[in-house]
Amino acid sequence: MSTESTDAPKFAAVIYNPIKVDIDAIKEAAGREAGEAGWAETRYYETSVEDPGGEVTTEALSDGAAMIIAAGGDGTVRAVAEAMSGSGVPIALLPSGTGNLLARNLNLTLDDLDHSLHSAFAGKNRPIDLAKIDIERSGGKIDHHAYLVMAGLGLDAKMLANTDEELKAKVGWLAYVGAIGKALTDKNYLRMRYQLGTQKPRAVRAHTIIMGNCGSLMANVVLLPDAAVDDGELDIIVLRPEGFIGWVQIFVKVIWENGVLRRTKLGEKLVSPDVKALNYFRGEKLTVRLSRAEPIELDGDEFGEATALKTWVEPGGLLVRVPEEA
Repeated sequence: MSTESTDAPKFAAVIYNPIKVDIDAIKEAAGREAGEAGWAETRYYETSVEDPGGEVTTEALSDGAAMIIAAGGDGTVRAVAEAMSGSGVPIALLPSGTGNLLARNLNLTLDDLDHSLHSAFAGKNRPIDLAKIDIERSGGKIDHHAYLVMAGLGLDAKMLANTDEELKAKVGWLAYVGAIGKALTDKNYLRMRYQLGTQKPRAVRAHTIIMGNCGSLMANVVLLPDAAVDDGELDIIVLRPEGFIGWVQIFVKVIWENGVLRRTKLGEKLVSPDVKALNYFRGEKLTVRLSRAEPIELDGDEFGEATALKTWVEPGGLLVRVPEEA
């Protein structure tokens, strides 16, 4: 429990990744915004390799923080949000790193520190869904986690495993290009049984399955066109390409139709029906059991291997600070 006096001015806590942010610049801007908003001095908690953000967030909440500011990439934001589940305390985003996918999906400023901190201290709360996942490991152990953007098995998890971290640090998301090529040539398909909500379980052989709380990726690629962060549902895509033609169909659907046609009312009318290589589903809960352990990723980070999983959304499970005019 917090030992803070109930009469003391409220304070914000910045959870920051020291590798990805300029903490001195953050302290200067946060000090100015906190003072103008009548808040107490902001406190700072540093993440580490051993603790990507969860433990220090719990510490900050225990200290009595009235707002958590996550300063880092998608991995930092995910770890912070996971620890904040059920707290009722809002999170503000200071985007940094390669993806910043939650900030992109919320149409938040990506490269304006002053604007982001002004939104944190002078903005408003927006409830969004928080996705939860139980990951079953070989041997039966189950790990409990949360994610904000997407979780996946197949292409995206293998892509992350093939990405050169040093190259990623130098050229950003372009480092994924070579990794994608390696993942596309992987012939090991997922063999799984899945159940959407209370529907009848189905068996499928697929290249990739992705569960999303948001729909957009980097470079304005819209993978899940109907996904929304506050609709109380997961959007799921299953990729089942059969050779080159299958990948062409997926490319046309995702890059051309989702990324271009769906942006206008006229274009919406030109969107083609679903194809065998790509299927969309929606629901509040998804259960998957795999024929063998497979790599899994959450919000762009590797999370080991899974033999099964159960994932669902908690509607309005997280409060995010957004600009007052949003």
